Amino acid sequence: MIYKPRVKAPDPALIERTDTVLHRHRLTTVCEESACPNRAECYARGTATFMILGDTCTRACRFCNVKTGRGAPPDPEEPGRVAAAVRDLGLRYVVVTSVDRDDLSDYGSGHFAAVVGAIRREAPEVKIELLTPDFRGNKKALDTVIAAAPDKLAHNEETVRRLSSTVRPQSDYDRSLAVLRYYSERFDGPVKSSLMAGLGESEEELTRTMGDLYDVGVRELTIGQYLQPTPRHHPVVRYHPPEFFNRMKTAALELGFEAVASGVLVRSSYYAERLGAPSGVKK
Repeated sequence: MIYKPRVKAPDPALIERTDTVLHRHRLTTVCEESACPNRAECYARGTATFMILGDTCTRACRFCNVKTGRGAPPDPEEPGRVAAAVRDLGLRYVVVTSVDRDDLSDYGSGHFAAVVGAIRREAPEVKIELLTPDFRGNKKALDTVIAAAPDKLAHNEETVRRLSSTVRPQSDYDRSLAVLRYYSERFDGPVKSSLMAGLGESEEELTRTMGDLYDVGVRELTIGQYLQPTPRHHPVVRYHPPEFFNRMKTAALELGFEAVASGVLVRSSYYAERLGAPSGVKK
């Protein structure tokens, strides 16, 4: 039997209230753009994932439904609008991510830092997680987001080595590992990554990838089922049952990961607030 996930109907009133605030501040969230099945649950817990730097990505990953092209210049007012929305929504934990902006000289890292600064001024009690692109491995860009001192840094490996060049052809498996190593060696908070299952990888490959992530210093991990956004995207090779994700969680914990979320509907920011830790920069 093919296992396909079933989703609880979201709370429409909660989603409407949240979306009204987001639209008033002219903001985009990953929760809304992807119609995430967990968004009402996350909103109720006081968490949300903001996508900054526009809605156009310079890369064309085969699993992602974000449009590809050259984005508009960064909006200098966006950090303030994000901070105002965080305040108005009474959020307790915020994840900030972005499209890839390989067209910008700093790859968008300065904008990430500006958003952190604006939230700190407007809502200093809020915990902030940055889920960043790889910034092409540019150390100055990586240092910029580290120096912003969020509460957590994350970058997603997404898939196993064998499939990486097909699934995300403009990215690189080893470059992602290098970025995560750079974060873990210089950032004094937790470093997280995320993997998708169902793209055609074997269980052995997935376990090997988890080992690679652990070896570069990643200590928090999420694993979820890949769901094909449209027929033109990479197909789902297999829908895994819950038991598979339970095995993957056990394997990750046995490798030494300190926090693991693994399940059919788990996404990279799922229950992010439960894994927080003090922020800082390693001395």
